[in-house]
Amino acid sequence: MAKLELSGIKKSFGATEVLKGIDLTVEDGEFVAFVGPSGCGKSTLLRLICGLDEITAGQMAIEGEIVNDVPPAKRGIAMVFQSYALYPHMSVADNMGYALRLAGTSKDEINKRVETAAKVLRIENYLDRKPRQLSGGQRQRVAIGRAIVREPRIFLFDEPLSNLDASLRVEMRIEIARMKERLGTTMVYVTHDQIEAMTLADKIVVLNGGRVEQVGSPLDLYNAPQNRFVAGFIGSPKMNFLTLGGAVGEQRFTVAGGEVTVPAGLSTAPMEIGIRPEHLQLVDLSQPHALTGVVSMTEHLGSDTYAYVVLAGSDDMLVVRLSGERAVTRNQPIGVAFDPEMIHVFAADGRSIASARAVALEAL
Repeated sequence: MAKLELSGIKKSFGATEVLKGIDLTVEDGEFVAFVGPSGCGKSTLLRLICGLDEITAGQMAIEGEIVNDVPPAKRGIAMVFQSYALYPHMSVADNMGYALRLAGTSKDEINKRVETAAKVLRIENYLDRKPRQLSGGQRQRVAIGRAIVREPRIFLFDEPLSNLDASLRVEMRIEIARMKERLGTTMVYVTHDQIEAMTLADKIVVLNGGRVEQVGSPLDLYNAPQNRFVAGFIGSPKMNFLTLGGAVGEQRFTVAGGEVTVPAGLSTAPMEIGIRPEHLQLVDLSQPHALTGVVSMTEHLGSDTYAYVVLAGSDDMLVVRLSGERAVTRNQPIGVAFDPEMIHVFAADGRSIASARAVALEAL
């Protein structure tokens, strides 16, 4: 296990600056996930940590030792890539132990480490098989096992489940979670899948345009995003946003489809509100509601139903998450209600944000 510290990390490819000053600490034994849109720099940052690319500026330290110029093989890091990259002519055991054999490790020690890793990943019955005899999930376990046997100080994962189908991804998420608990090794995980990040990570780093937007636990990012980008990126379906129009009273503004009240005491003028789909309710127009609209379509997923509501007098659409197989008719006029404490308020720059619930709690 090891503590990883990044200070002012920058990376440029020619005149193009990809990473623009990353400051981050990954604690000993912590599981950290990097998320962000394509091109945000998350895989580039992982390659810098591994040593596959050179750092343009800044310092990187592992257990207090500066490793900017330390070659990858001597950093005590093991990386698992998207591609399994297994040798097709070798058995599972030989694939897992190959790096140790090249390093001159004794046969007995290799066998011991391979058997231990195989038990962790529950592939001990496949050690004599060739990769072609394995499923995609089993091959990915072998690739992870190849990293485990090296007993690294830090594990790096670069979207390791992206080549698997949906059911195998769920299975492998469970395996990685179990591995994390058993090994307790520092892990850095790059993914485009929010579910992977939210379910596996102790801490999530949201990257955008080569910068860190926010760092925190999964629930911190979901419930208390620090800016509009994080609020819109974390969550599926994503948060709904409504632009505030003219003021019609104290802290009350027009929006598409109706009016809303924002909390008092905001430090900057509010320009936009956000509310998550699960915090909205569809009600009959005869019941109290804040907004009116028309149901344009629905998605029935069994445990949930998503209703897409076009707000009256506009092209703005809200996604409403409903429980179960609720019957909602297409083109049905509908009211949209919500608890005012569940809204988030954004200023014009998108970075000043207030949760209505937080403001209410501060006033107590």
